[in-house]
Order: sequence, then structure tokens, then C-alpha cells
Amino acid sequence: MALISRRTVIATGVSVAALGTVGYGLWPRMGGYLDEADRQRQLLADNPGLEDLVRMATLAANSHNTQPWLFRLAEGQVSILPDISRRTAVVDPDDHHLYISLGCAAESLVIAGAALGRSSAVAVSAGDAPQIDISLTTADPDGQELYQAIPLRQSTRSVYDGQPISTADMALLETAAREAGVSVQFFTEAADRDVILDYVIAGNSAQMDDPAWVAELRDWLRFSSTRALATGDGLFGACSGNPVLPEWMGGQMFKLFFTKEAENTKYRDQIRSSAGIAVFVGDRADPQHWIKVGRSFQRFALQATALGIRTAHLNMPIEVASLRPDFARWLGAPDARPDLVIRFGRAPAMPMSLRRPVSAVLA
Repeated sequence: MALISRRTVIATGVSVAALGTVGYGLWPRMGGYLDEADRQRQLLADNPGLEDLVRMATLAANSHNTQPWLFRLAEGQVSILPDISRRTAVVDPDDHHLYISLGCAAESLVIAGAALGRSSAVAVSAGDAPQIDISLTTADPDGQELYQAIPLRQSTRSVYDGQPISTADMALLETAAREAGVSVQFFTEAADRDVILDYVIAGNSAQMDDPAWVAELRDWLRFSSTRALATGDGLFGACSGNPVLPEWMGGQMFKLFFTKEAENTKYRDQIRSSAGIAVFVGDRADPQHWIKVGRSFQRFALQATALGIRTAHLNMPIEVASLRPDFARWLGAPDARPDLVIRFGRAPAMPMSLRRPVSAVLA
């Protein structure tokens, strides 16, 4: 399969908005959503300012698309801080996902800076609520491939094509994910993926039985393009292949069709169609290592995107506290806290999620 990178998009005249509809047909009632997604995902001009680099950082992976970050700008420095007002207290009570999201944003900023002639020195402060300080200096441009992938990376929540990933591409993914203080295990055999599927089903079932978890998820769902455009955040249904609906109708459909059985069936189909599953584990369970995991995963996801490989989260086995220790033992790391469970494989792109404007995330 040909590489999917911004260079390919530019050369063929295909926009990010058009990529979002490949293989799925155009969704009705999208309004200006696809145009806005395309506008947000343009690469930067030469000599970008700090706010331009922040825009690239906000395209990073983050839980529920809550975008739980704030950026403070100073001369030659960007600091990334947690936005506690956007935390998800039910699914993420210790802010584990929040700090992984900050690590993802930091890595995207570093990669964008490097591609445009900015070398980065990254420092993470100590304490229970650390911030990430990135000092930028002039350097020769480097690392175009991952930078080109930043606007195209997405969490693709669909059935994949079921085909294996080549040994050469797997080696590139493993190399991209390397980060001191983080280990990554890859599971490509069907038997292993079936075991992980059992953990995912158990975790999803427990979450679906928790009214608080369902209510929190519902708060971040966006059923209409109007609502998605107004908030610039959350989980827009079309990005998962669902129909675009008026908000009132979407809420009713959610109550009727968001069931444990339907979700478990969906995850069976998705996992069995995937080429493999990657599990990321930090050496310690603290915000500093969660940031490291985020940086590792963001590089993995960008390398996958550059290779035309999709990724999506399956974090139920590590989100349900009662299930997590048994999952860690199965991984052979009984004293560890697994941090991310990611499936990967090839599939058409889905519509891209939106981001809030840079002005909304500046501290």
C-alpha cells in the first residue's frame, strides 16, 4: 500500500477532508465540518511562530478528544500544563490519560519544530501536577516524515482489512516507539489477540454497567456537525462511522442502541480485523512516566500514519481497576501498571476530529 503522507495528499490534490470520506461515502448534514477539519490540519509555513507550533501540538492524540492541555508561551519556550477542568474523572480518576495526552502534544510540538528548523530541549518538572517545558533553538530542519503525518493521524474506530503488517514496517513501528522508561509489547498472533479481546470485553462490560461512566461518555459525544463545530472538541459520531443526526435525535438513539451487547460485538469485529495490538507500559505509575508513554505512543502513531497504518485505543483492560492487575500478570509484568492498549492495521481514513482554536488553549 502506498504511504499516506501530506506529500501524497498535496501531490494528488486530495484534501484531508476528502480523505475523511474514502470508502465510506459522504455523510449528509455535515455542513462546513469537513472544510473546517481541513483548515485546521494544514501544515505550517516556513519560520513558524510559537503559536503555530502549538497548533500542531493540539492535533495530538488525547482521551475523548477533551484536549486537556494549556500552553504558556515565553521567549523561545513553550510550557504545556494540565487543564484540570477538562479531566474525565470517571474513566480516568488518577489523570493517567490526561498526562499521556500532554506527552502526545509535547512530542508533536517537538517533531514539528525539528522539521521546521527548531531543536527542542524537553524538561518535565517534578511533583503531582508537573508541566512540560520545551526550549526551542535554531537548527537545521530534520524529520519530515513524522511531521508530514501530524495532520493525518487519527484514531480510526472502524473494522480494518485483516492483513498482517510486514516485518520491515513492524521494525519501523518498534523503533519509533522507543523511549527511555517505557516498554512496548506487540501482539500479532491470533491467540494473543483473542486473549486481549477477552479482557476488552470484560472491561467494556464493566464500564457499560456503570451509569457514571456512561453519563461521562455521553457528555463528550457530538451527534451533529453543528454541535461539533461549536465546541471544537469531543467525539463526533461521523468520525466513528456513525450517521450525523440532530443532537436531540442522537441522544435518543444513544439511549436505544448504545448497549453492552452491541459494543462487545463491535469490539470483536474490530480486534479480529486488526493486524496486531501494542501495549505500552511505563516503568513507574506517575505523571512523569505517563508523559513518557504519551511521547512514545505519539511517535508510534505518526510512524504508523506515514506507513498507511491506522491505530485506535482499546484501553478497557487498563481503565477498569479490578481488571488491570490480572491483565498486567498476563503481560508478564505483575508489578507494572499497563498504560495504553492500541490496535493497528490498515483501513480507509475516517473524517478527522476537530480542535479548539489556539487562543482557547493559551494560558
